[in-house]
Amino acid sequence: MIAMLQFATLVITTIFAVAAAVALHGLFLRAAFLMMRPATAPRIQARTELVRGTTQLARTFASRP
Repeated sequence: MIAMLQFATLVITTIFAVAAAVALHGLFLRAAFLMMRPATAPRIQARTELVRGTTQLARTFASRP
């Protein structure tokens, strides 16, 4: 009878340990994704002044004879 009680205790303890390991694994995976998020954040938009200036310059030179 004592052997069965010890075996049941071992099984229940193992189940709790597995559940805790799965929960911690999920927590750490979520934390890893949150820490990686800034690396995939949208980049700063390119400035368009250069493009507009180049277009105006091309129009200026194209209108000259």
